[in-house]
Amino acid sequence: MLRAVRSPDPRPDHQHAPRSLRAWWAGGLVVAVTAAAVLPPSAVSGGPTICPFRLLTGLPCPACGLTRSWAHAAHGDLSGAFALHPLGPVTLAAAVVTVLLVLLRRRLPAGRPVRLLTVVLAAVLAAYGVTRMVLVARGTWPNPY
Repeated sequence: MLRAVRSPDPRPDHQHAPRSLRAWWAGGLVVAVTAAAVLPPSAVSGGPTICPFRLLTGLPCPACGLTRSWAHAAHGDLSGAFALHPLGPVTLAAAVVTVLLVLLRRRLPAGRPVRLLTVVLAAVLAAYGVTRMVLVARGTWPNPY
């Protein structure tokens, strides 16, 4: 019986995305982390709503509150950061580690554990966001935004 033999992909897992896409992603994280560190929490607390989902529906998207949470966390107000979005400090820490690895020209971690962690974080974010949307729509969740 003949079997097709697949040649292994010579590229490591972390190189599947084009180099320019990784550079843009890292650059965006550098800008976001720098903005969180530079802008005082008061500057982002009373700003205009820029979330397209919230502008269209009036409901917070799963990521609503992350910007405010990052600003509070970057300035040491962890209780305020967790109150604005429970995943804010976690995602800020992940972004800071990624930025440091990029700046130190280290390879970003790849493989199953990183993919699993990414999927779990995305699932938790989605579950939290959907639950919050439903509760805000029912009027049983205090909407701080």
